[in-house]
Amino acid sequence: MKQEYKLKYGEGYLMFNLEQENVIQELHAQEIACVDDVEKAVQEILDHPVGTQPFNEHFHAGDKVTIVVSDITRLVKLHEFLPFIVKRLNALGIPDRDILILVATGTHRRQTPEEHKTIVGEDLYNRIEIIDHNCDDSEMVYVGTTPRGTEVIVNKWVMERKVILTGGIVHHLMAGFGGGRKSILPGVSSRKTIAQNHLHALDPNAERSNPLIGVGALEGNPLHADMVDATEFVNPEFLVNVIIHTNGKIARLVGGHWLTAWEEGCRWADEKFGVPIEQKADLVIASCGGFPKDISLYQGTKTLFNASLAVKPGGTILMLAECRDGAGADAFFGWSDPLHRGTLDPELRKNFTIPGYIFYAAVEASRKANVVLYSTIAPELVKPMNIVGVNSLEEALNAAGVNKEKQDIIIMPYGGATIPLWKGRGRND
Repeated sequence: MKQEYKLKYGEGYLMFNLEQENVIQELHAQEIACVDDVEKAVQEILDHPVGTQPFNEHFHAGDKVTIVVSDITRLVKLHEFLPFIVKRLNALGIPDRDILILVATGTHRRQTPEEHKTIVGEDLYNRIEIIDHNCDDSEMVYVGTTPRGTEVIVNKWVMERKVILTGGIVHHLMAGFGGGRKSILPGVSSRKTIAQNHLHALDPNAERSNPLIGVGALEGNPLHADMVDATEFVNPEFLVNVIIHTNGKIARLVGGHWLTAWEEGCRWADEKFGVPIEQKADLVIASCGGFPKDISLYQGTKTLFNASLAVKPGGTILMLAECRDGAGADAFFGWSDPLHRGTLDPELRKNFTIPGYIFYAAVEASRKANVVLYSTIAPELVKPMNIVGVNSLEEALNAAGVNKEKQDIIIMPYGGATIPLWKGRGRND
């Protein structure tokens, strides 16, 4: 018997039928009671933070405050909770003119005025100065070198001011989790600092990814530890991070010390979004969860990496990602040339970039499983990566062998936010 499935794609949906008996599991996060009263939740974490004194003991009239926020590629619902943080600052005698909003773009592009308005909400957009970090052009200062040798050069607006970190806690391929210290490195760091830190993503002894990094991996992860060491130079005053449910609503807010409060949020996210699977599948059909999670291939690879944890070696992943911004990083497909020459690994080590590593990791994933990408990207652009690109759903279903008579299929409607955990083993097994 066939059953219809409806998965998000861009701002719409894709519908197709599957033999019901072939579908062994549909992966969803646990049932989570989302935050109903955002203002109440914010007041609670400001007054009863994790690992530090209440918010009011940190900020006083005369303080200059920088609020670091995520860029448009991160769905963190900032406009829903940031106004209450600013309201509290105002009540403590800190006027709007003493507050700056700094967008932690990392190596991403600048934001448009409309995107600024979307990120912070129209009211704050009209009241408070907002600037984008630029890893190449912003005025930056050197603040120290980490034990692993990363020279930490950061945007001047996070020094000699009190800094509040905002952002979202999500599972992350290299850093284990997003949010927290990532708002500083890579968020507001120089390109040189970002490259030195992210080089830890590669195994120092072999041409492969470092086995110590990975989705949800913090303990022993050198990339994460280096980020923490870098953020200690800045020593942010306070953190408010959000965890977004797959339905797009705020599932939880955490606040307090920039490290300990964030770690509490990571533990909660790991518990709620990790999904045990009894067996791996012949075919994994994974949607990123729609816009903005599938805004680009760069962002959508989170789904590819998670789906890789649920597919059998040599199996197939059908990834559904609109990619309206194409690769999402200008240099992404430029790494196809060294891949063709067989020099991808040494060239990435010599000139490390985040898009380069995401490309590298996607190639690793496509060597372990057959990957079919349904998107708006021209198929010839992903062909060098050993990915079959298609631009029609019918072609995608055929290329992935969806209609095979007998096969085990796992469906991932929110591939970037659900982490398959196979028999309780490690994420990278």
